[in-house]
Amino acid sequence: MSKLILTSSPHLHSGDTISSKMMGVFIALIPAYLVALYFFGLGALIVSLTAMLSCVAFEYAIQRFVLKGETSIQDGSALLTGLLLAFNLPSNLPVWMIIAGSFVAIAIAKLSFGGLGNNLFNPALVGRVFLLISFPAAMTSWPKPIPFNMHYLDAVTAATPLATLKGQFSDIPGMLNLFLGVKGGSLGEVSALALLVGCAYMLIRKIISWHIPVSILVTVFVFTAILNWINPNHFFATPLFHMLTGGVMLGAIFMATDYVTSPMNPRGMLVYGVGIGIITVVIRIFGSYPEGISFAILIMNGCTPLINKLFKPKRFGEVRKS
Repeated sequence: MSKLILTSSPHLHSGDTISSKMMGVFIALIPAYLVALYFFGLGALIVSLTAMLSCVAFEYAIQRFVLKGETSIQDGSALLTGLLLAFNLPSNLPVWMIIAGSFVAIAIAKLSFGGLGNNLFNPALVGRVFLLISFPAAMTSWPKPIPFNMHYLDAVTAATPLATLKGQFSDIPGMLNLFLGVKGGSLGEVSALALLVGCAYMLIRKIISWHIPVSILVTVFVFTAILNWINPNHFFATPLFHMLTGGVMLGAIFMATDYVTSPMNPRGMLVYGVGIGIITVVIRIFGSYPEGISFAILIMNGCTPLINKLFKPKRFGEVRKS
């Protein structure tokens, strides 16, 4: 006589694990990382390795000796946080600052909330914003993109296109250079082409859905197009310029799509993405900072619980009241 075994849902397993998802994002980041190594050389290598190793070390040490529980470094989330933090840093940032940012990302933004799956804000962006507010001079000193550059702390610096936009328009690189990555900036924001390749890979592998990146990019494009149409003499930067400069591509594809800190429902994702796009443009155009994507994502991270509550999916078998 066979027994009927009842278990709680889910009854089917897709085979996906935290480690496999993390590995998928790592693979998607490879094109942008190779571009960063090409243009920033030794600095990119030092910054990325320091961030990744320190994030893993802090997570292990805190879980092992402070929380006295099991460690979770084997799932790859700490390593990915380190790489994403590095992607948001200039390639000439001193090692001790990178370590400080890694500590804030892991200890404060991640583990103080209960670890992976419980954090309200994207850990890598919290680390980045902490460094930006604490050390603004170092965080806004951008090395020039020089192929296979072997300089680190003494790298030649230049303004980013967004920073140049606040000053002299003629110094801004052409659109092709912006698309390919021949411009100053953080490690991961230089090449829009490389980031789009990574986005295509994650969409094909269904690691992310299109809702968040598309809603952010479309909002930035439409909002800046309206401003440019209303007053082209004042808002002279084109929508395409805003799409290809700064951290919009990096933020839309890799930072805003974080599973833990973004909405679960597709409609909620669209609202979340539109909010990020609007706040980004407002800070860029009207704020003192040339870039606003990091602040925009963190603000909307804080709105995610409310968005999830407002856009709950229909329960299976639920009959809606007329």
